[in-house]
Amino acid sequence: MRLLAISDLHLAAAQNREALEALPAHPGDWLIVAGDVAERLDLVDWALGLLAARFERVFWVPGNHELWTVAREGPDAARGMARYDRLTAIARSHGVVSPEDGYPEWPGPMPAGVSRLLIVPLFLLYDYSFRPADVALADVVAWADEAHNVCADELHLLPDPFSSRPDWCRARLDETRHRLARELPADAHTVLVNHWPLRRDLVRIPRVPRFTPWCGTTETEDWHRRYRAHAVVSGHLHTRRTDLVDGTRFEEVSLGYPRQWDHSRGCAGYLRTIL
Repeated sequence: MRLLAISDLHLAAAQNREALEALPAHPGDWLIVAGDVAERLDLVDWALGLLAARFERVFWVPGNHELWTVAREGPDAARGMARYDRLTAIARSHGVVSPEDGYPEWPGPMPAGVSRLLIVPLFLLYDYSFRPADVALADVVAWADEAHNVCADELHLLPDPFSSRPDWCRARLDETRHRLARELPADAHTVLVNHWPLRRDLVRIPRVPRFTPWCGTTETEDWHRRYRAHAVVSGHLHTRRTDLVDGTRFEEVSLGYPRQWDHSRGCAGYLRTIL
């Protein structure tokens, strides 16, 4: 039995859809899907249904692309929180664990020194605090635009009913802190799962150096210690790597756009083993 992870499937690309469809069944294994499945709700529905049929249990957290309101979904396309609610409903319809569900306990072999381990899906967004200290919040988009690094979220990720994405982020942080304080047993370790990285020092994207404001929040820098994380899983950066911080493994598990992965390995070749 294994806990596997992948993110950033980006199923708008036909090559990525074909690779996912060719993924073999993994009976007994659990799978984390750390966001950016697709922009269209019908593709998210298709993908989560396919994965739920091929793995014992599936966990999903939203990325920014799932939260985009795209014109091709028509005038009834959901915005902001309403869109997130629709995504959560899709996940639940397939038995997929979302950030709105409980924290399942890992039933497989335990890492050394760990007696209980919970899988904790998170939805935390970002608040532009990964920007340089000398760049004011009001200037962050103009600063990124100087290098043509502005994230398309500025057009497509609508925060309704919140007044801004940072406001939505603050609400998610507050809600999640309260929930973890209430529901996380004192003797449990965790695998934390969030689309955006939890630490600024893990964002290494030299090709788009001014993209960092859309990559997380400094409010989560110590969450791996605070919530006794054995591992932290994220995506978003399309920079597959493993980092060790304070004894905690940080896994960036993106597949990425078709040009960013080796098609001869297939989707299965990019499933990262977490446990």
